[in-house]
Amino acid sequence: MSKRYLLIIAIVGIASMFLATAIYAGTTVADVVKMENKAYTEHKKSVVMFSHKKHVEEYKAGCGECHHDAENKPLNDLKMGDEVQNCIECHTKASRPPRAKKDAPTLSKKEKMAYHAYAIHVNCKDCHKKANKASGTKAAPTTCAKCHPKK
Repeated sequence: MSKRYLLIIAIVGIASMFLATAIYAGTTVADVVKMENKAYTEHKKSVVMFSHKKHVEEYKAGCGECHHDAENKPLNDLKMGDEVQNCIECHTKASRPPRAKKDAPTLSKKEKMAYHAYAIHVNCKDCHKKANKASGTKAAPTTCAKCHPKK
């Protein structure tokens, strides 16, 4: 076997290892996701450290519990590592909806859902309330301090 042939095999082998690593890296999901977004210049409370692993493995939450399409239908067919849009791509207003003033019209829930912070809080709190009702406990947090610990 010529040295050139061995060199080609070695290069192909090394390239295959890099390709396999890249494919694997592209399909993994961080165990803990820092729920931070560039749209927010300042957080009044600490940023939530969301345990993706715990929600999926321990709590048996399906992908569609959090991830949904433009019609708010759950994306239940996702596989670990599938690309998903960041919430801010659809819930484009970075803050919470303005508080209703005495003479101002009240926003509908659909209008409020355009606000990123509102949409995330509704999604998480509604799921936590549902889990608490099903378990007969208050294990899933529904107050600010449990998810946003002090800085």
